[in-house]
Amino acid sequence: MKRHIYNCSEGCPVESTLQIISGKWKSVILYHLIRQEVCRFSELQKSMPNCSRRMLSLQLSELEQDKIISKKIYPVIPPKTEYRLTKLGKTLEPIIIEMEKWGRMYNSTH
Repeated sequence: MKRHIYNCSEGCPVESTLQIISGKWKSVILYHLIRQEVCRFSELQKSMPNCSRRMLSLQLSELEQDKIISKKIYPVIPPKTEYRLTKLGKTLEPIIIEMEKWGRMYNSTH
């Protein structure tokens, strides 16, 4: 399915942000990349055991298309693939960290 980035009406920049980071696992992927800087596919998969390989691959692909992460493939056998935040992706760090703080606060009260 082709995703569209909508030029939302004035006063609606939250919609633009959500179009990039929404998705069942995107914010979690970003969280791990902020914490570890570079992650291999297998490391991300171990960190997110409830995310299927297919879903992880799809979410990574969308983040890469949106230029939030970069992917580097090493020509070895078995293939080694690393993901990291781009310069644009790093600008999401304060948002993801605040989400982490809010989640910790919420989890401690419920």
